[in-house]
Amino acid sequence: MSNIVKPYNETESKKKQVEQMFDNISGNYDFLNRLLSFNIDIYWRNQLEKRVVECNPDKILDVATGTADLAIEHAKKTKALITGLDLSQKMLDFGQVKVNKKGLKNRIKLIKGDAESLPFHDDEFDVVTVSFGVRNFENLEKGISEMGRVLKEGGRLLILEFSKPTGIFAPFFMFYFKRILPNIGKLISRDSRAYTYLPNSVDTMPYGENMKGLILKNGFDEVSFKRLTFGVVTIYKGIK
Repeated sequence: MSNIVKPYNETESKKKQVEQMFDNISGNYDFLNRLLSFNIDIYWRNQLEKRVVECNPDKILDVATGTADLAIEHAKKTKALITGLDLSQKMLDFGQVKVNKKGLKNRIKLIKGDAESLPFHDDEFDVVTVSFGVRNFENLEKGISEMGRVLKEGGRLLILEFSKPTGIFAPFFMFYFKRILPNIGKLISRDSRAYTYLPNSVDTMPYGENMKGLILKNGFDEVSFKRLTFGVVTIYKGIK
């Protein structure tokens, strides 16, 4: 199990601090995502979406949905009913505006909730997705186990998360990720800790074979993963 890295202080729970952090940065979140990733985050989500479409799902849960980018993509590419869940009400509020503008409020329901205590019945969803959210869980194993619980037998968990790149590209990326990105994020979001927390949380996050082992240990029979963009991110697929 990884060390718990918190955004602001050591005393309050990580869960409470993550909620506060995303409330703080919600107004600039989408803009910063595009800017800091050079729009590559769109490509990463598209790669995840291809794996969702393969399942032809009827019901999808998007955990840590944020401003609902991935939930909206699910609605565009599938015929499923989608539930998006997030800790931060302010992120959900921005997401709801986007959902309404796209005429998708009959397909996408956004609710405030905790990934480690999902308010759903067992075996309810065909697919559960989480995009750049698992590193924010306070108890990663509990979160994975809960996502497995609400999946139907044979259902798929699809996780998109930062990992650590290798090869000649790695030192350049790590310099950007640890030195440049936090300063740009701080300047625009006006939250001095949120974009320092990002690289720190990735540092302690299991990835690759370690993450695969963790998913296998917590309710999944078959797990595979694919590294993207020199390993900057990884997509994990777990089958219940």
